[in-house]
Amino acid sequence: MVSRTMIILGIETSCDETAAAVVEDGHRTLSSVVSSQVAAHRPYGGVVPELASRKHIEAIVPVLTEALEKAGLRLDQVDALAVTQGPGLIGSLLVGFSFAKALAWSRNIPWVGVNHLLGHIHAVFLESNPPPFPFVALLASGGHTSIYWVTSPVEAALMGQTRDDAAGEAYDKVAKMLNLGYPGGGVIDRLSGRGDGSRIVFPRPFLDKNAFDFSFSGIKTAVKRYIDADHDACSGHQVSDIAAGFQEAVVEVLCYKAVHAALEKGCRHLSLVGGVAANSRLREKLAHDAAEKGISCHIPALKFCGDNAAMIAAAGYHLLIRGDRAGLDSDVYSRARI
Repeated sequence: MVSRTMIILGIETSCDETAAAVVEDGHRTLSSVVSSQVAAHRPYGGVVPELASRKHIEAIVPVLTEALEKAGLRLDQVDALAVTQGPGLIGSLLVGFSFAKALAWSRNIPWVGVNHLLGHIHAVFLESNPPPFPFVALLASGGHTSIYWVTSPVEAALMGQTRDDAAGEAYDKVAKMLNLGYPGGGVIDRLSGRGDGSRIVFPRPFLDKNAFDFSFSGIKTAVKRYIDADHDACSGHQVSDIAAGFQEAVVEVLCYKAVHAALEKGCRHLSLVGGVAANSRLREKLAHDAAEKGISCHIPALKFCGDNAAMIAAAGYHLLIRGDRAGLDSDVYSRARI
């Protein structure tokens, strides 16, 4: 029987962030520590899986130690562990998952594997005003772009997803075309603020306006064709205008589909989660478009948009309450839906 008050130690290593957090009762964050590998991967223009795994091995003990210290707790005061089980890079996942498995076994405490995407959805429950169930969640990140109908802390039905590139992936690829480096999301967002989003109009890849799937490969190709046709495209103010035009196209599609999904469900509550939820234009426009339709919009703080362990601990709390437990035969997975 799980006590009502639970201290959960969360661990996240699905891609290139090594993270640990301590969360009480699935919503009160006592600490959250994230060690980024961006500097290590930047020279390669993207995440190198083998390098990511090695960096996780180096960072996991110091990160976990810091999370406990910031929470003011000892390891023997932790009630349970929650760790990302998938989807993600197998090598990266194995570092965190194997570490959690060994730690839980040695301490004889319960532990549970958490779906990374369910973790992102739970990021809004780390805030003071989370949405009530049911609600629609737009999850946009570097690896995933999906819309979910969330009916309980542990149940979410897929309404639509990208058929090719994720939104964050498209940002990174366009940034590479513009010689802006890696990662591309933040720099394109900043450049867009100095550009004119209406000067260069890229196509809006709605696919079917009444459905909820996405496709961002076409807009990436449109940007490449524009750059190829204009040899000065990557110089001066042109770069800011291209970035702004690209961002407007992506944001418009994301917002339209998310609001349309809420209206389709007759739901008045919408959340935006995932790494791309840190985009200033997306946060602004979705809140505006939702308000126009009488829909409340819930967006986590910037620190909970990217990969972090607090969201994993939050989701893990509800799985543990339900009675879920991982065992020594549990393993990670690279691809899976909630």
